[in-house]
Amino acid sequence: MAPSKFNSTDSFGHGDAGVSRPHSENGFGDSLSLLQSEKAVQEILQQTPVHGSDDHLIEFSEALRTVAKALRRAAEGKAAAQAEAAEWKRRFELERARNLRLENKEQSFKENNSVSEGGRLENSTSQPVLLNQEREHSNRACLEHGICSHEVLQDAKDVDSNMVNNKIMKKASFKLSWRCKGENSDQHKHDIVYFERGNITTAERSSKQISLKWESPPQTVVILTKPNSNSVQILCAQMVRWLREQKKLNIYVEPRVRAELLTESSYFSFVQTWKDEKEILLLHTKVDLVVTLGGDGTVLWAASIFKGPVPPIVPFSLGSLGFMTPFHSEHYKDYLDSVLRGPISITLRNRLQCHVIRDAAKNEIEIEDPILVLNEVTIDRGISSYLTNLECYCDNSFVTCVQGDGLILSTTSGSTAYSLAAGGSMVHPQVPGILFTPICPHSLSFRPLILPEHVTLRVQIPFNSRSPAWASFDGKDRKQLAPGDALVCSMAPWPVPTACQVDSTDDFFRSIHDGLHWNLRKTQSSFDVPLDV
Repeated sequence: MAPSKFNSTDSFGHGDAGVSRPHSENGFGDSLSLLQSEKAVQEILQQTPVHGSDDHLIEFSEALRTVAKALRRAAEGKAAAQAEAAEWKRRFELERARNLRLENKEQSFKENNSVSEGGRLENSTSQPVLLNQEREHSNRACLEHGICSHEVLQDAKDVDSNMVNNKIMKKASFKLSWRCKGENSDQHKHDIVYFERGNITTAERSSKQISLKWESPPQTVVILTKPNSNSVQILCAQMVRWLREQKKLNIYVEPRVRAELLTESSYFSFVQTWKDEKEILLLHTKVDLVVTLGGDGTVLWAASIFKGPVPPIVPFSLGSLGFMTPFHSEHYKDYLDSVLRGPISITLRNRLQCHVIRDAAKNEIEIEDPILVLNEVTIDRGISSYLTNLECYCDNSFVTCVQGDGLILSTTSGSTAYSLAAGGSMVHPQVPGILFTPICPHSLSFRPLILPEHVTLRVQIPFNSRSPAWASFDGKDRKQLAPGDALVCSMAPWPVPTACQVDSTDDFFRSIHDGLHWNLRKTQSSFDVPLDV
């Protein structure tokens, strides 16, 4: 074997000179050329007859395989870079929105002070200092006690009575605290749950019981119902009438439900609704509480409406099977009266934030909008008869290649759904983690995993996949994933707070006992035990 041939092959397989790829503006290779190059390599490998006696053909075949691996690594690096760019774009937009809100607040504060009297103008110069001192004091109290108050309370303390009367109180104020049974202190992690203008967000998760206490009474409730059910429609009308007459609340319903109520009686003309997607995106700024009438599917629908922060949800059981609906509709007046009076136990149900990254996307602008799921995201083979071929990465570390019917990435709230049917474990909803469950794997040693919540999972469709894959999010919004596409999943910062009848642990065990008849069997009779002679 000539040394020159060996060196040229090595350069072709491992160097950059042997593989020329055009570069786009963002520095990535053209995805179409990568796909065509690897397909050409695969065709050559399949068509070239390799005999054991021909050393040159064996060497050339190995070089082509090395080129194929290099192309695949380039595609993986491109997908990882696009995912990172999407994440930085999301952080930039959040920071920009936060700065705009602060600027608007300062501008409105200056305008209100400019029309004040001369004595009031002197007080306005010291007012920003008092606001900053109060804000710093509130932040210190939050770190000390693990409880953060609503911003409306800060405004009510700092601004004079005239400004308070002119301020529209849109949302109710509340606090969250930890309930630790059997301990002297209820202090735990201080950065787990915090508030940003009255919205619940999470930095980390906690296994502690969480209690919600209203600091000002709720004013607005949205009711979401299961469609095509006469019993649900009747109950909705009764609940709307009771909440309006007895509790003096503002009621929001879906446009479909409002039309049904107005068909029944013109009395329900006070019921409000929304018209377009823009109003839905701002719904969380107006609503204090969400009431669902249906099963777990209605809770999933309620969670999908809110793309960001989610108000507390009170789920009533009116479906065939419910693991997230602990309240019974027969006693809705007692339950709602208790919830509106507070305090109540809540369960913070994690959501997954999913990004579909197309291989044809050349920059972060072409990346699709993120999708939030409460139960699971499923990647399967669709109508294809071939096994799925999915390459899975955890924080850019290769995990495994899934060969089978598909893969389920589930939250702990969705552990009793599709993941359980595929062989996954039941997990308490307060446990912070992501379930990694294969669907009918081709290897019997491929068992489900439970990964920590802080990881980022990436599922890549390799270029040599025989067929595309399909991804579905909470059982809907089905999307096709072509070879070279990737699905990136991480924990979303906005959980879904659901009210508990007792607490999260008691409700969880009651749901698996009632819904699954978990470990239900007859007790062994004592007469079957053999007696000692």
